[in-house]
Amino acid sequence: MTNQEIYDLMARFDAGGLQRLKLSQGDFQIELEKAAPVISAAAVPAAAPAVPAAAAGAAEEEGPAVSAPLVGTFYAAPAPEQPPFVRPGDRVRKGQTVCLLEAMKTMIEVPAPCDCVIREILKANGELAAFGEALMRYEPC
Repeated sequence: MTNQEIYDLMARFDAGGLQRLKLSQGDFQIELEKAAPVISAAAVPAAAPAVPAAAAGAAEEEGPAVSAPLVGTFYAAPAPEQPPFVRPGDRVRKGQTVCLLEAMKTMIEVPAPCDCVIREILKANGELAAFGEALMRYEPC
């Protein structure tokens, strides 16, 4: 299985209703399990967007974006003491890692979809990203 196939499987599993999935193909084996969601009254206001809805809608129309392939925590750098993978203005190649998403204690590398210039980073380091949510804007080269 390729990395992209694994990412797609994880995204579909996360979006679906299954709580546990075990898949074996030849030598390859993967097991996915969802933790029971913990929701508290204090967590609900913190999840509200900091940007007004009108401004958020305008930001989505500014060009193509690298989207989250699954629900996870956004990390701009490989480790807290290291520099970010990319900064606004950086030129990247197709497939180059632009950020990490942590899901189920697994770090998932998010690749650039094409040769491009990163225009804007939309998520803060350590912020939760939803499936399909824009993480950063880019301009194709």
